[in-house]
Amino acid sequence: MSARPLDEPHRVSSQLELLFDLTFVIAVAAVTAQLAHDIAAGHGLAGLVPFLQVFFAIWWAWMNFTWFASSYDTDDVAYRLLTMVQMAGVLVLAAGVPAAAGHADFGVVTLGYLIMRTALVTQWLRAGLEDPASRRTARRYAAGIGLAQLAWLLRFLLTETGVLPAWSAFASFVCLVVLELAVPRWAERARATTWHPHHIAERYGLFTIILLGESVLAASRGVEGALDAGEVGGPLIVVAASGLVLLFALWWLYFLVQAGDGLSDRRHRSYLWGYGHYGFFAALAALGAGLEVAVEQTGHGVAASPLALGYAVAVPVASCLALLWAVHALVVAERVMYPAAVLGCVAAVLALPLVAPWLGLAAVVAAITTGCVLLAAVTIAANGARGSTPSAVRPRPAPR
Repeated sequence: MSARPLDEPHRVSSQLELLFDLTFVIAVAAVTAQLAHDIAAGHGLAGLVPFLQVFFAIWWAWMNFTWFASSYDTDDVAYRLLTMVQMAGVLVLAAGVPAAAGHADFGVVTLGYLIMRTALVTQWLRAGLEDPASRRTARRYAAGIGLAQLAWLLRFLLTETGVLPAWSAFASFVCLVVLELAVPRWAERARATTWHPHHIAERYGLFTIILLGESVLAASRGVEGALDAGEVGGPLIVVAASGLVLLFALWWLYFLVQAGDGLSDRRHRSYLWGYGHYGFFAALAALGAGLEVAVEQTGHGVAASPLALGYAVAVPVASCLALLWAVHALVVAERVMYPAAVLGCVAAVLALPLVAPWLGLAAVVAAITTGCVLLAAVTIAANGARGSTPSAVRPRPAPR
């Protein structure tokens, strides 16, 4: 298991990585469905923290594998089998999402996480054994991940036995998240891993597409609920069509920047870029839940008010736009999304739900979509006026 070169040409996602991603489709679908249920019941704010906690577990598991595979994807029998063990852990985690998000019972989620992390630690130990040049880095990763996993198990046991007070559960969760995020930074100080910038950019793009697909699926579930109720009218068509166009606009804005070149020239910003996607990914998943309930309420009444439903769509959209501008700004040499346009759109999106009690939710969703489409159009036109397709870096001069 030797490190793959960071400048390897034509590096793309492997079939095993694509199969690995499919297991996360199930996990994301489970956590999105639970959040939609909470929103519909009028408990959206109460369900937000469990949603963010469980989504962190899903995202961090995907992150750990993705960056490891970018450096050490040997695609041999041992690597494939250990990756498949991680897939099994993801499915166990997905099975525990309803209990975790609905009843704060993290037993099954913790078990799934343990299965995944055990396989990942084994991968790092193997890398340390077979790649002498990066042995210290690999052992640091194995030790850091192992220590963090033991801390998660200890937290779960102390919470379940009542030793850890209920009020400290969230504080301890935040502390362990900080520990998890610190492990890569500490491990890479020994020797940086050879992750491939274009491969990483493609992997993040694929996960973005997965989350957009989950939003389409969630909205489809809402349409099914409305159809079952026998209520098919103008509001249903407006919300469903607006939701689809909204997702198209967000897709267009995300892929305006091909981040591979930017990450290649700015590897020191990879932590901020990679970690910053957590908020963007979580917002995309939450948007799916908001759209599902928005479509569903056109067919039958839900407990949540029109104002709450409006913000269930507006807050994720505003978060997506703000964080999308932030992660793009980390890897571009020339400005792609203009801050004034983004902030103006975010402000308008957050203000629109205030009129939902009078204009109706369908009009609010349509207006939010219109704002995002206008932002995309302005951004595309502004970059087109420069005479080139937006890119992550300035063109390099030809070698002499």
